[in-house]
Amino acid sequence: MIEITLDPLIPEDSIKKVSRDYNGAVLTFLGTTRSSTGDRKVLYLEYEAYRPMADKMLMEIVNEIQTKWPIVRDVAISHRLGRLEVGDISLIVAIASPHRSDAFEACQYSIDRIKQIVPIWKKEFFEDGQVWVGSQEGH
Repeated sequence: MIEITLDPLIPEDSIKKVSRDYNGAVLTFLGTTRSSTGDRKVLYLEYEAYRPMADKMLMEIVNEIQTKWPIVRDVAISHRLGRLEVGDISLIVAIASPHRSDAFEACQYSIDRIKQIVPIWKKEFFEDGQVWVGSQEGH
């Protein structure tokens, strides 16, 4: 299950989406807005996405996970768009599986893939300026 929204992300909602009695591990990753980048103080972030492709790529990542780890049946990825203040959650990845090792591996994989292929960009606002940061590696 994937979600891209302007609304605040609630970790408990993602956990509920993947919790099943056959899963012995529920792993949740929260990406949060940090207060600084390097030596620059972050005031807030703004996220934008190319929605049709972002939705498609997030579903592709879920499918990749379920192909690479067939035991992992329950995956929820939520990404927030719009303005985020320091401390706000921008990304939730919740993965549940019968065993923890599969959940850890699948979670790491999903975060790496999101950064590689999903067209979501953030703009960091600092006290002395702003900068766009592409979500794809190498940009």
